[in-house]
Amino acid sequence: MTGYSKKDVLSYASENSVRFVRLSFCDIFGQLKNVSISASELERAFDEGIRFDASAIRGFLNVEDSDLLLFPDPETLAVLPWRPTEHGRVTRLYCSIMHPDMTPFEGDARYLLKNLEKRLESEGLSMLAGTECEFYLFSLDDNGNPTLNPMDRAGYLDVAPMDKGENLRREISLMLEEMGIYIETSHHEKGPGQNEVAFRPSTLLGAADDIITFKSAVKMLANRSGLYASFLPKPLFDESGSGFHISLSCHRDGESFDSLKENMTAGILRRISEISVFLNPVANSYDRLGSFEAPGSISWGTGNRGLLIRIPETKNERAKRIEVRSADPSCNPYLALLLLATAAEEGIKNGTRFADIEEGRDLPENLKESIEEAEKSSFIREILPEHLVECFLEAKKADWEVAAQSGYPKVTARDMEFPVT
Repeated sequence: MTGYSKKDVLSYASENSVRFVRLSFCDIFGQLKNVSISASELERAFDEGIRFDASAIRGFLNVEDSDLLLFPDPETLAVLPWRPTEHGRVTRLYCSIMHPDMTPFEGDARYLLKNLEKRLESEGLSMLAGTECEFYLFSLDDNGNPTLNPMDRAGYLDVAPMDKGENLRREISLMLEEMGIYIETSHHEKGPGQNEVAFRPSTLLGAADDIITFKSAVKMLANRSGLYASFLPKPLFDESGSGFHISLSCHRDGESFDSLKENMTAGILRRISEISVFLNPVANSYDRLGSFEAPGSISWGTGNRGLLIRIPETKNERAKRIEVRSADPSCNPYLALLLLATAAEEGIKNGTRFADIEEGRDLPENLKESIEEAEKSSFIREILPEHLVECFLEAKKADWEVAAQSGYPKVTARDMEFPVT
């Protein structure tokens, strides 16, 4: 977050030769969308909003009630460093989504997460999130289409020349730093062509914004290098899957993290099956869980990386956290963080203990089971608007039907990103 105001953004655009502004937002599945406007339209965007046809976006609105407005959040101003500058700079602003009567749109997960942070603050709770995101880099064919051929055959923490993603990870880090996003570590992961990037802890909203920006930057830079970046949970069935590990830390006035960590962890464990469809939202997600250190059952502890929630042992107060390891990169990070943080908050409020949790129960085996768990959940409906829940689950049911009818095949190059969504 930059801390900019509307006035700051308008001044920056005027003084830095900004020509175009990307008004960015996500659909309910976490897919990045944007409307591009000229810098001369920026003040109107702040004051009146920019209209778009929501009926064309899956899970938003129907044709009869299709207009929504984008209002830029000035605190999210960033220059897109991968765009050419000879015709002026291109900046990006994340947006709030509003109905024409100025009521918030029920499918705006970013707005919901922002409201949660305000509520936590009013309760004296300060919660931060750190994320680690894994992804694969694949070669393109002669026509520029993705293949299932990894860009290298390196393994965990290997170095160049075995690791051929080293330069790309460095370029990603440098570009994100220009946008105010800081990477703590990056390295080659276990799978061939697989990489991991870990981010500096941030606010819940900042962490979600950062991961959306990161995925967009990775795809752009990979394509520029003649590669395809896939955030599919399990693109190669005989190799490690890609996880989206979410670390949460929390403090309350007069209380340390150590006094809250059991309540937070137990709160999430209590709700994890209900919210799994939002953490693991595609059929391919469930091919990852339960193999290659990805958790398949409800478990917690300090060391084993196959646990659902790991609580690393450290004397460094700033590094203390709980790490949720079941989520994958196909999720909407705004919804994932919203549900996990609310479950942790509930655990703190109710004083939930490990003794209240039945260890060893399996996570949902497939997308169908995950949908059924969510449909039974009153917890989800207390947090998310009914419109969002209905649209999301109906879309996931359709995805499962497609997957089931096709025999739930292995990934093809055509379906590199999400097999059925």
